[in-house]
Amino acid sequence: MGHGLDASHSVHQAMLYLGERLVAKSDSTMRVDVYPSQQLGTERELLELLQIGSVGMTKVSSAVLEGFVPEYQVLGLPYLFRDERHRFDVFWGSEVGQDILASGQEFGLRGLTYYDAGTRSFYTKTRPVQTPADLQGLKIRVQQSPVAVRMVQALGGSPTPIAWGELYTALQQGVVDGAENNPPSFYLSGHYEVCKYYTLDAHTAVPDVVLVSMTLWNDLTEQQRGWLQEAAFESAGRQRELWAESVNESLAAVREAGVEIIEPDIEPFAEEVASMYEEYRDDPVIHTLIERIREVR
Repeated sequence: MGHGLDASHSVHQAMLYLGERLVAKSDSTMRVDVYPSQQLGTERELLELLQIGSVGMTKVSSAVLEGFVPEYQVLGLPYLFRDERHRFDVFWGSEVGQDILASGQEFGLRGLTYYDAGTRSFYTKTRPVQTPADLQGLKIRVQQSPVAVRMVQALGGSPTPIAWGELYTALQQGVVDGAENNPPSFYLSGHYEVCKYYTLDAHTAVPDVVLVSMTLWNDLTEQQRGWLQEAAFESAGRQRELWAESVNESLAAVREAGVEIIEPDIEPFAEEVASMYEEYRDDPVIHTLIERIREVR
């Protein structure tokens, strides 16, 4: 199992827990070896390796999955969820959440569960972002996600896709003026050393997705599949606990390091991106998923 985050990240700790639970459930007949920090490739490369069966499992942002499985586009839409409770219900308690996980099977990618990645917000080098107008003229790093690109464009910024592992240097050298991510990633990446303004506009709540290669999945017995699915789901519960702790610790740490934390009025940001939903009115798949997510109570 490969992924791109640091070994100190809550996601990595959750993956180790997944491995512990799988060993216990399978009476030591199955195990997961976890390789962090892009040792086995970038998120996009790991998905390609899963598709051909060269790697068994990975964790990637659902934003990167958009280029492989169209249904994941819906999870990148800004201000999709009413609140944290709604988000949790969609990911771990709804039929639509499970249908999105299953939608990648025809592309060789089976989703096992979601990991919470909180909400994503903008951080910048040269000036604070108080309103969408402050993004005008700024080059903002985004993931390789068409939805993220359109969102930054709608807010007035200039979206620039850059691999996560290359972003620190890109910020240092001025290739981009800022980026957007959740508090733990902002802190653990060291990006707060370069960007001293963090605007908590919480524009998206893009989850991480734990995936297994269909090549591997098809080789497992029904019992083994059950063990793996259960271990993944239990690790998601553990990850949510670790994540909540990490968010609080990260915000405190970057504030202590001199980062200005900005809590803007979110309404102007939501208004600027509302038109993105109209773009999907003629897309029966995504439009239906939007409606199903809104109906989750």
